[in-house]
Amino acid sequence: MSFRKKIVKSSEEKKSNIVLALDLPPNDRTLLLKRAARILESTQDHICAVKLNRHLLLPLGLFDGVQDLIFQAKEYQLPIIMDCKINDIGNTNRIIAEHYFGGGFDAVTANPFVGWDDGLQPVFETARNIGRGVILLVYMSHRSAGDGYGREFVAVDGTRTPAYMIFARRAVEWNADGAVVGATYPERIGEIHSVLEQKVPIYAPGVGAQGGTISLCMNKGVRYLIVGRTITLASDPGRVAEKIKNQTRAS
Repeated sequence: MSFRKKIVKSSEEKKSNIVLALDLPPNDRTLLLKRAARILESTQDHICAVKLNRHLLLPLGLFDGVQDLIFQAKEYQLPIIMDCKINDIGNTNRIIAEHYFGGGFDAVTANPFVGWDDGLQPVFETARNIGRGVILLVYMSHRSAGDGYGREFVAVDGTRTPAYMIFARRAVEWNADGAVVGATYPERIGEIHSVLEQKVPIYAPGVGAQGGTISLCMNKGVRYLIVGRTITLASDPGRVAEKIKNQTRAS
């Protein structure tokens, strides 16, 4: 089953469109793994997927501690995304993708800045050959995102197009499995959704800790909300995850 079908199936079964960003502050390796496992266990009924960044991968290791979390997510029938933001030359990108997919991840994130030929083509080819997914960064959620994703490109005829609109078109052209657009920029979500329509789902990080509003970004076209610190740093992560799930369903 392809990644896109997996996450749709999970979303329907869990009645949730929350992707848990399981990124935790530094701690003792053993305690870090135990805490991550507890959070995953307590939230698994209220999320449709899990996303890991380097917060856990660097201290725990891809083929060591992180494997425990990957196996746990799969026991809960949750797809797991590696937010590695692939951004190198083609040969290196292929190796990166092969290692993460080989480690059990169902999808990776990648940066369209590097282009297709000798850029992200090998990543997409690797993913397609084994039924995995590629999610493109189209507009990130941090305050200076516009310094890169908002830059304008000028065509020969003088037409000016912001980078994020070019990346949105690439997401459709390359048949990406998703597009990351920060929940902190609802006006960008609307613009990008007009290009993606129903062809590429939008994944939106930035709700809660970064100030994104659930109802606003959902109404602009977001399909999946990526939520991290609001859940992971809560005294009762499961309760908070359930509350956010219910808020998204009411939006």
